Parts: sequence; structure tokens; C-alpha cells
Amino acid sequence: MANRNDDGVNNADNTVVDGQLRQHADLAPKEGMSYVRGPSVPALVHTTIPGLLQDAVVHHGDREALVFPDYRLTYAEMGQAVDALAAGFLALGLEKGDRLGIWSPNRLEWVLTQFATARIGVVLVNINPAYRLSELEYALNLVGCKALVLARSFKSSDYLQLIRTLAPELDTSKPGALRAEKLPDLRHVILMGETTDTKGVWSFDDISSLAGPDMHARIAEIDATLHPDDAINIQFTSGTTGQPKGATLSHANIINNSRFVMDRIKITEHDKLALPVPLYHCFGMAMGVMGAVNKGAAMVFTGEAFDAAKTLDVVAAERCTSLYGVPTMFVQMLQDLEVKPRDLSSLRTGIMAGSPCPVKVMKQVNDRMNMGEVTICYGMTETSPVSIQSFVDDSVAQRCETVGRVHPHLEVKIVDEAGQIVPVGTQGELCTKGYSVMKGYWNDPHRTQDAIRDGWMHTGDLAVFDEAGFCTITGRVKDMIIRGGENIYPREIEEFLFAHPQVSEVQVFGIPDERLGEVVCAWVVPAPNTKISAEDLRAFCQEQIAHFKIPAHFRIVEELPMTITGKPQKFVMRDMMVAELAQQKS
Repeated sequence: MANRNDDGVNNADNTVVDGQLRQHADLAPKEGMSYVRGPSVPALVHTTIPGLLQDAVVHHGDREALVFPDYRLTYAEMGQAVDALAAGFLALGLEKGDRLGIWSPNRLEWVLTQFATARIGVVLVNINPAYRLSELEYALNLVGCKALVLARSFKSSDYLQLIRTLAPELDTSKPGALRAEKLPDLRHVILMGETTDTKGVWSFDDISSLAGPDMHARIAEIDATLHPDDAINIQFTSGTTGQPKGATLSHANIINNSRFVMDRIKITEHDKLALPVPLYHCFGMAMGVMGAVNKGAAMVFTGEAFDAAKTLDVVAAERCTSLYGVPTMFVQMLQDLEVKPRDLSSLRTGIMAGSPCPVKVMKQVNDRMNMGEVTICYGMTETSPVSIQSFVDDSVAQRCETVGRVHPHLEVKIVDEAGQIVPVGTQGELCTKGYSVMKGYWNDPHRTQDAIRDGWMHTGDLAVFDEAGFCTITGRVKDMIIRGGENIYPREIEEFLFAHPQVSEVQVFGIPDERLGEVVCAWVVPAPNTKISAEDLRAFCQEQIAHFKIPAHFRIVEELPMTITGKPQKFVMRDMMVAELAQQKS
């Protein structure tokens, strides 16, 4: 079948093979230098996302595939729903290579759209559910989205009203005939759920019924033209130069990476994965959904967004065997368990990623949540995403103090500022090479060439290898902030705040936070002869940038601390801000 390995080994055998690799492969650096190469077996899978799903339908058709609060679908039912939706997209006029954005929390429609777009070679564009007007406009126009699938609303965001603000022409357009001044490429707006009295938009539920036999026949024709190396997904990742970049991933990127992630946590068709992590991110859609389909496992979605109590309730009720989350999610679940214990004896494994995990938290997750085999992952969107991961039998210290060891078919090195590999135990920038490296940043060859040099993806993260090949992330070359698992890049926020007419200078940085890991701070110098307050700046950010990017603390200053050469000293600002806040608490 399409999902067999190049050497004829079925995916069901991967856990056995990977276990043997653990015993025999040497994952340690060679000759005392910080370079490691992952094993070359099991072989890479050479298939497409539609091929992967078709294989799952053939082998696991009667098994449960998708479990949502209001829906349950087997793999066979999922395959039928995906084909019907794909044919509907063709009926709208979408073609292979077109881009379709999806702006929604975790819903059944998200997963069906993920596979239906891949079925016909349409590139899925993940829109962060927290995006507001300026971010949405930039993202849709950067990649030229022809269609947008969206939920009506989520938390404090009225998605339908926001898209109407950007494209008021919807009020006078027929569905599919949009011509918007601010969104020139967008033709179709497709709304999930009830669509009564909504002008200019399609109903998601109606799309699957638009296609006739000719469109269903075209699916097979298109399938023959798809290639594993085709671009199939765009995910936005912010950069130090400001605006988000569209990391472009292929079928092969996502399929193989998610498969190796599953191998490390020993997932089979008998497992049920609880996925409270967001689908718009690689953690949910690649490591979660695509990983489960690789193995024929069930995907259990605990709600539209993470809620500790609901997640625990669902895990217990569904008897889930695996659970994903960032460390802050696990901390909240542990706190909720103190109030209301649950039977979590079905849990065995899972993944904790996004930020470092304290040893205390890891031990509690092992003991109180029965997740003795939980692993840690390291990677980035641009590497599909995982490059390094722990094994289920690594020690607690190895799973907390390091991010594990290299994945199969990847090379990882740590280099100094001159690009030379450093000795083991020496800090430098971590670089990754191999099948998982993205195709590039969409329509941005300059930043692609800056990030990928001679095939090596320069991560911007500082790291150290030990003699056994375990990798420890020690810092960031760039000043990225990690707030509750969300990657935030200060330059993007700085450029947005600098657009305020009363802002002369601005520097954004992160400070430690007990609950979220880090929170965002901004120091602002007002323009001459003007006054501005923290409240003014906070109001300026509302509805324009995602809530997690809005600084938790603003400080209005007359000048910024600088080096002799005129460079802002963020570390000085950070130390002063930490001391100031500590004094306020005392």
C-alpha cells in the first residue's frame, strides 16, 4: 500500500524497529565534536497525505479515528467525509496549488479541511486563532489565499465581524464572487456552523453537496499528479525582522516527521491520543493528527481550546493512552487533580514540548497522571517540527535537563559564530539538516537563504551536546519569548508599537513568569513633546495583534540603556524590570 516504507516494512512494525535502533544505533557525537547523525532506518515513507489516509482507511477503516465532543468518526467515515469536501472545494473552482486559509479553534471541520485540501493539492494555510485585523490581513495577502474557512467566533474574537471589517464588500457579494480591495486574492469565505442571514459567505456544511460526479472523478485524476515533495501546508512563524514568515512544508516533511515522533512514544492502532493542543500549530496538526493517521490510532479532541478540567474529564472518560501538552498545561491539570481526582490509569505516554519542563513537574506527571513514558521534543515549525526527542525509557533528569537525542534521517550540529562545529560541551547555535527542513518561506527567497545555508536550517537556538548525544537548549541567539508555549518575537511587536504616532523608540523583551514561563514587556520612549500612557498603548494593541503578544507590562522611559556603539541593552532593561516588579510585590 501507499503507506509502506521503501524497504517494504509496514508502519505497524516501526515501534519494534525503533526499539532495536535504540539498542544498536550510536547516537553519540563523533570524535568529541558537536555533530550527530540519526539512524537511516526505518526508511523514509514516500507517499502523500491522501495516500496516508487511504492506507489508514484500508487497514483501520472500522477503528475510531476522530472523537470530538459532538462527533465520532471511524477512519472509513473520515475518508468519505474528506472526499466529499474535497470534491466540493473543486466545485468552488479551487485548483491544485491554490491556497486556502483556515481560521478556527479545534473543530471537526479543521481536520476535514486539512485532509480535503491535501486530497486535491490545495495548500492549507494555518491562521492562528488569536490573530486580529493587521495579522490576518498580512497573512492572507502574503500567500494569496483564494479561500478562507473560518469559525464564527472564538473567545473574544468575532471572526465573521473581523473578516467583514477587512472585506466590507462581502455584504454586496454573492458567495464565491468576492472582490475586496484589502484582500485582492480572496474569493471564497466559508463559515462553519449556522449561516442564517450571512451575506456573501458559503456554509461549510453545504460545500460537500456542491459537487457532481465529474468533480468526484477529478479527484482521482488530481491524485495521480500529487508528489510527496509538493508544498501542502503553510504555517506562520514570526521573525526578528518583524512580519510573520510563511514556513512552507511538504507532504513528505509532515508525514515522516510525525511518524518518527510516534515511534519514539511507541504509538500503535490500539492507542487513543488526547489532543488539547491547537491544530493551527505543528504540535496539533502534524505531531498529533498526522502522527495518529500514520499509526491508525484514535484522535480525541477535548474541546475547542485547552481547559484543564475538561481535558482530564475527557481523558478519563475515553480511556486515553497518550496526552499532549506544553508544561503549563500539565501544571494546570496537576492543580485541577488536587481538587478533583480522576482515574487516569489508562494513560501511558505522551509529549511535553514548547518550553523546558521542571523536574518537579515531570515527576508529578509520571506519578499522578500515570504518564511514566512521557517524552520531550525539540524542534521548530521550519523543521516539520521535531529534530530531537527523548526516548520513553530515558531518565527523568535526561527528559528534563535535555531535549533528548537526534531523530532518524537527520543531522544536527552545533556551531560557533564562524559556522565551525564546536567541541562537545561547548555552547553554540543548533543547526538541522535532512528531510524535515522546510521548502522555504513562502515568496521570501531572501529570508529563506538566510535561514537555510548549504541545506542546514539555522535555528537561532543556543545548545550543548553531551558525550552521549543528549542535547540541552541553553538560550536563544534571537530574543524569542516563549509565553505559555507560544513563540513570540519581540521585533514584530516593536514594529507594531513603533507605528503609533506618539512612540519614538521601543524595545520589547521577556521576563520570567511563574505561570506562563515568560511574559512580554515593552519599554517605550515617547515622541518629543508628547505624552503617552501604558493604557494608551494597551488600547492601541487591542483587536490588532494577538492577545498573547500584547505586553503585560509597559514602562514609559525618557531613554533606553544603550551600549557605546548605540545598541539597546535588553538584558539591562530585563534586570531592571524584574527588580522593579519584585519590589512592588514586597
